[in-house]
Amino acid sequence: MSIDTLRDDILVASLPNVVFDGWSLQALRDGTQIAGHEPSALLRAFPGGVTDAVEHFADWTDRQMLDRLEALPLAEMKVRERISLAVRTYFEVLEPYREAKRRQISYLAMPQNVALGLRLLYRTVDAMWFAAGDTSTDYNHYTKRALLSAVVSSSTFYWLDDQSEGHVETRAFIDRRLADVMAVGKATSSVGKLGSMLNFLPNPLRFARQMRQRTTGAQASNATVHMAENI
Repeated sequence: MSIDTLRDDILVASLPNVVFDGWSLQALRDGTQIAGHEPSALLRAFPGGVTDAVEHFADWTDRQMLDRLEALPLAEMKVRERISLAVRTYFEVLEPYREAKRRQISYLAMPQNVALGLRLLYRTVDAMWFAAGDTSTDYNHYTKRALLSAVVSSSTFYWLDDQSEGHVETRAFIDRRLADVMAVGKATSSVGKLGSMLNFLPNPLRFARQMRQRTTGAQASNATVHMAENI
């Protein structure tokens, strides 16, 4: 068994435990046992402990998303449609593990983990643009990913509390945010409009603050929409 397969086995078996035990060594130990591996396999799979497992969850989600997108006729779609589909597919992968995702956000909201959270977010949007066929290598490469980071981060908070059938409200939210950032992206062809683009980029401190507020329940029951609109 390859190390990646071992990690996947333990991760998937651990996800139901994360709902009750959070991202903890206990959840991973139980997952290792459920997956049928010896206790020593946990250290071999995740030598960095919980942080390694949290990072692998993000990697696993991205890979699952890309696998699903490969089976779809993306070449027949416009770029905006491809990106919208990629974001929706990302949430479809996470749907059975919504609470584990919620706990992951809580873990990444801790000050010592904020940098990791932003790095994982960048990897996800990079994978989405890769699936969409983006081949840019100039400043547009980074601009596209920065703007999409704003869409994915805000949409995640919206999706976590979306109770609409088929998550139609999340889909509409994603499309609105994509329309916003694409309009801003076009505006950046003028140097004078660069400040407008910066308003859409995820600010690390604001992002961490929103995650902490979201996961500690400090906001009112309708706070998801307000936070999502302002990330």
